[in-house]
Amino acid sequence: MGEVLKFKKPKLSDKYKGRTLCHSGLHKWKVEKESQFDVRRGKLVTMLRCSRCGKVKVKAT
Repeated sequence: MGEVLKFKKPKLSDKYKGRTLCHSGLHKWKVEKESQFDVRRGKLVTMLRCSRCGKVKVKAT
């Protein structure tokens, strides 16, 4: 006979961990790629990624 596995429902705090702040627009931006050159604009750009939800933002410098 096989082993009995217990499945329990995840807590809401674990399910939505870190997403509630991002949903409100309060992202936690981290630099992913620094000093890339955008040929169309002729400027250096920095890629920022939110460490909680993974959303990407490009900032021209």
